[in-house]
Amino acid sequence: MGSNKNTQHSTNTHTKEPSQPDERYPIEEVALVVPETDDPSLPVMTFRAWFLGITSCTLLIFLNTFFTYRTQPLTISSILMQIGVLPLGKFMASTLPTREYKVFGKGFSLNPGPFNMKEHVIITIFANCGVSYGGGDAYSIGAITIMKGFYKQSLNFLCALLVVLSTQILGYGWAGMLRKYLVDPAEMWWPSNLAQVSLFRALHEKDSKSKSLTRMQFFFIFMTASFVYYALPGYLFPILTFFSWVCWVWPHSITAQQIGSGYHGLGVGAFTLDWAGISAYHGSPLIAPWYSILNIAVGFIMFIYIIVPLCYWKFNTFDARKFPMFSNKLFTSTGHIYDTTKILTPQYDLNIAAYDNYGKLYLSPLFALSIGSGFARIAATMTHVALFHGRDILKRSKSAMKDAKLDIHARLMKNYKDVPQWWFLILLVVSMAFALLTSFVWKKDIQLPWWGMLFAFSLAWIVTLPIGVIEATTNQRLGYDIIAEFMIGYVLPGKPIANLLFKIYGRISTVHALSFLADLKLGHYMKIPPRCMFTAQLVGTLLSGTVNLAVAWWMLENIENLCDVEALHPDSPWTCPKYRVTFDASVIWGLIGPRRLFGAGSMYRNLVWLFLVGAILPVPVWVMSKIFPEKKWIPLINIPVISYGFAGMPPATPTNIASWLVTGTIFNYFVFVYRKRWWQKYNYVLSAALDAGTAFMGVLLFFTLQNTHHNLKWWGTHPDHCPLATCPTEPGISVKGCPVF
Repeated sequence: MGSNKNTQHSTNTHTKEPSQPDERYPIEEVALVVPETDDPSLPVMTFRAWFLGITSCTLLIFLNTFFTYRTQPLTISSILMQIGVLPLGKFMASTLPTREYKVFGKGFSLNPGPFNMKEHVIITIFANCGVSYGGGDAYSIGAITIMKGFYKQSLNFLCALLVVLSTQILGYGWAGMLRKYLVDPAEMWWPSNLAQVSLFRALHEKDSKSKSLTRMQFFFIFMTASFVYYALPGYLFPILTFFSWVCWVWPHSITAQQIGSGYHGLGVGAFTLDWAGISAYHGSPLIAPWYSILNIAVGFIMFIYIIVPLCYWKFNTFDARKFPMFSNKLFTSTGHIYDTTKILTPQYDLNIAAYDNYGKLYLSPLFALSIGSGFARIAATMTHVALFHGRDILKRSKSAMKDAKLDIHARLMKNYKDVPQWWFLILLVVSMAFALLTSFVWKKDIQLPWWGMLFAFSLAWIVTLPIGVIEATTNQRLGYDIIAEFMIGYVLPGKPIANLLFKIYGRISTVHALSFLADLKLGHYMKIPPRCMFTAQLVGTLLSGTVNLAVAWWMLENIENLCDVEALHPDSPWTCPKYRVTFDASVIWGLIGPRRLFGAGSMYRNLVWLFLVGAILPVPVWVMSKIFPEKKWIPLINIPVISYGFAGMPPATPTNIASWLVTGTIFNYFVFVYRKRWWQKYNYVLSAALDAGTAFMGVLLFFTLQNTHHNLKWWGTHPDHCPLATCPTEPGISVKGCPVF
């Protein structure tokens, strides 16, 4: 991997004849982007790196925690700090004293020389902790918020702190134990890191003299363009986020609006001109490998344009016509919103008599099918990894790493002292001990017993490796929230808090682990000493978790009626839509439970068969790859990634995914094939520029206009213009604002 021969071959492929898409192999792609040299003399953990890293981490987690409770939540990416700290680092390098001090007998200087790329990488690792390796804040904060803000529990701060930190550190422990499987091998290339590497190189390296733009010039031009443009979909003309022209042609047709709505329908003909909308759920389409995009496209087309229409219009599956085709809300049998307060006891357990009297809970057809796809996805992931990667994993488990062929990056990393495995093992044991402590000391608040904790740890350990293999090779993170909730919902029905915490330890610790692993691979590519990475990640994790909880706790204690929509003033921004979804999930899986939703005699019973379907589907692909080994495209058929084509819907919409697919196809097929030199030089830089410009303008709009309620109201600010898309079509169902058939 990464040899000069590979690099030369890549350059020579730009001829009059277009390259073939299957030539794009991870080995070649990494060689194009990642530098193959290293300077071990460069200082890394300098005073500048510590100061800017800790400041970046603290600022990011403070802002992200603050924004997450608002009606218009905003996640501030670490890319802002990645760009912002560069001039600060150079300023410190030019102004700090260069005098050397003696500390414990060793020389130390506040200014060891020019600000270098390795310092910049370490600061970015700190900053990544400032987004808590998730959606802006630690997922465990959602559980704390629901316990205090929704269920009105009197929770101990120490208990909450142990929950937050143990979740984060548990993920770091998993990451350390799985390094040799998911970081060291050249095949585990983590595509998302290539955009980061491109940005670092654009910010630090000087391109050779040529008539074309340097990467740095290209980055700032397109970041500025993205910054200016985002004022349109972000504030002035929000309809650009979902342009649903079909609804304008047929303004009185429910069916047409169900088909054409970008927000509440199938999104046929709808499109988005908003980068935030394109990259919202699957990340940047410029980063995903072409074969991954193609797999997702197959699943998306099959699900959205074949399965869902057949289930809704032809077979009326799950009484589909009584409800909107696309919605994440909960419904009664008459098509109205389900009022969960009518089935709760004062202790927030299920009141079975009230539930039997009020009636069963129903889901929109797309929501129900999406849950079923989650069943298939986790089973397919386990089978796929066992068949296609099982032999390699077993070899590495037998300590075959010593004899494994090392790529250029792994050989260069041998120059640095590695982190002993027992360091990570200690973190793993300590985090488990803290988690178990909460289940004993605060049993009534936590609801999850000690054996439930151990069950969650076991689940995380089993699935982190196979899901990590998928993400490291396809850039797609396969979630299994539904499976975690499903399992504990059967074991502990009527316990919503236990369901939440089981998901945190059994699923979200995996999310943290994969993000830690991605950063470890970034350090691998950028030749950061492993012990420096360990220090930055551990300190950043402890700092971000503590600040995260402190800010959330203060807001819960001091902002009156935080998250209580009924009690808040109509113009209050503290409605917590993100945590409302989490609360609803605790009701579905914890309070009511999967036995009532998917058990014998239930409406959604048949969805459980998708576990078996998912487990079987990868088998014929594997068999065909063995029968026809010369067909290199067969192993690229990835059933888990195909099923990811309909993951996350809702809240993701078909228009989000379709626009992602189109954009990815343009750049990672057509541009790659016909303008390969341009793609080599600018593709990942463009991805970073679009992210940065959008994020900067999003922050500016929030602080200057949206946060002060200076909102525009005109035709272009009303999204979608498809009011009938949420209407039921079953005869006799009466919903406000909809015609009755």
